[in-house]
Amino acid sequence: MDALEKLKLLGPPTCFEPAEEVVGSRRPPAQRRGADLAGCIHSAVMPGGRRIALLKTLLTSACERDCRYCAFRQGRDFRRVSFSPDELALLFVQLHQKGLAEGIFLSSGVAGSGPHTQDRLIATAELLRRRYGFQGYIHLKIMPGAEREQVLAAMHLADRVSINLEAPNTERLALLAPHKVFTEELLQRLRWIEEIRREIPGRWPSSTTQFVVGAANESDVEILTTTEFLHRQFGLARAYFSGFTPVPDTPLEDHPPTPPLREHRLYQSSFLLRDYGFTVEELPFDADGNLPLDVDPKLAWARRHLAHAPVEVNTADRRVLLRVPGIGPKGVEKLLRARRQGTLRDLSDLRKLGIAAGRVAPFILLDGRRPPRQLPLWAI
Repeated sequence: MDALEKLKLLGPPTCFEPAEEVVGSRRPPAQRRGADLAGCIHSAVMPGGRRIALLKTLLTSACERDCRYCAFRQGRDFRRVSFSPDELALLFVQLHQKGLAEGIFLSSGVAGSGPHTQDRLIATAELLRRRYGFQGYIHLKIMPGAEREQVLAAMHLADRVSINLEAPNTERLALLAPHKVFTEELLQRLRWIEEIRREIPGRWPSSTTQFVVGAANESDVEILTTTEFLHRQFGLARAYFSGFTPVPDTPLEDHPPTPPLREHRLYQSSFLLRDYGFTVEELPFDADGNLPLDVDPKLAWARRHLAHAPVEVNTADRRVLLRVPGIGPKGVEKLLRARRQGTLRDLSDLRKLGIAAGRVAPFILLDGRRPPRQLPLWAI
């Protein structure tokens, strides 16, 4: 089997590993030019906002672990395929030279131990950087059980590193992956990444993790409590949430899939924790510790706290303005600049700043007055 045929088998499964922000509005070069790599190369937005064609692939689909939800679990009957580091590095460089791929996301099944697999991932990245002189984007997966020196080596090579926690705590992970150890094998690697960034001068990669949502009957508050901890203690750039989808011939094949809207609410809430100054305790969980699916969590909070105590946009500080639905970090900066030029008195002043006036109107004051609100048709 040639390398391109292997890629067609090892690339598409990475759709279950959210990494960078994949967008569908622009087809990547591989699709525009007719190459049969649609499941391998994705149009992705980088942490700084730039969009690139990102190759996502596994180094091998062989795996010695028996995670109960995973298509690659040990003992599941399907064809296993592997790249050598030389083989994959050369293939990527050829795709890069043809303008088909601008960056690479590289993950793997665990074959021959976590440290052994990590060595092969590092070897692939070293070939790209040192033999082929590739200076573009590399996202390297950190394997369960990888050694600290391997984590450091990966961080020297990559623009982003990640290790999948999969579950928010030890108890939930035991239901998903009985032979993974939450703290010693997984969480410790995220701790090392942050320690390296703090203790060793240099320009270091960002770090992310992923949770499988719904497979272990965990609550949203469990997931978001861990997410908040990771942001604050380990400098996590982002948590990704992958709604559980049952895979045939796995122990969880009859477990119900997770609604996509739950995944969406978790993302919204994680951004509130990371970018808007919210704490887990402020999020609108129900009695079971889950977020309501029928309302944006920021809007739910505002209805409870701002509907009868509106925010004066001309005097409120940045922290308070960020709590108003319809105002994000960029909108706050525009508001603060506009206030220095004069008093904001009308919703049209907000529209000129690109702020969704209809969303903010129920929760603000403009120069001491509530803005007029259009009545919904059902109230007429």
